[in-house]
Amino acid sequence: MDSAYRPTPRTTPTRYRDRASYERQTVHGILDEALICHLGYISDGRPVVLPTTHARVEEILYLHGSTGSGPMLAAQPSGLSVCVTVSLVDGLVLARSAMHHSLNYRSAVVLGTARLVEHPDEKLRALNALLDHIRPGRAADCRPPDARELAATALLALDLVDVSAKVRAGGVSDELQDSTLPHWAGVVPLTLTAGTPVPAEDLDAAIPVPVYLR
Repeated sequence: MDSAYRPTPRTTPTRYRDRASYERQTVHGILDEALICHLGYISDGRPVVLPTTHARVEEILYLHGSTGSGPMLAAQPSGLSVCVTVSLVDGLVLARSAMHHSLNYRSAVVLGTARLVEHPDEKLRALNALLDHIRPGRAADCRPPDARELAATALLALDLVDVSAKVRAGGVSDELQDSTLPHWAGVVPLTLTAGTPVPAEDLDAAIPVPVYLR
């Protein structure tokens, strides 16, 4: 398998092309780190964008939903044309000039025709991947879904083919004539940090915090 995805007209940005990346490692890293994505599709001639959870299994991106949700219904029987986006903000870039303020970020866009996951084995495998995406090890540390729960849950599968990433990293890009202005300039790093786990009120006190949450 190639180390990079092949650029297409749909995945080539019109601005800041130097920030684009098609490296699988970069794309996979963004998809795997983000805990939420946004699913865009056309419904009754109008654009709709919905937040949802996702998980990548090799070269397939799985998207979670319920059997009665709009995109799941629209995907029957021949699939649904979608645009899935993921964004991670790594820092606030504060410049001396108002117009040069920016963000350090990593983003990924996946385009294609998503199919409804129908095979029970694939559905269960994808649901386990979604749980482990939230926290590795969680799928093996909870009750698996029963038949009723599986019937109420729907998943879309999207092949990673038309894919691109865009990354902005680094410092301030002020104009030379603004470098002496008396305004603070620099980067404020941002990170998502997990806090101390808070047990459920009815949790048996004898049950310890799992290793994967410590």
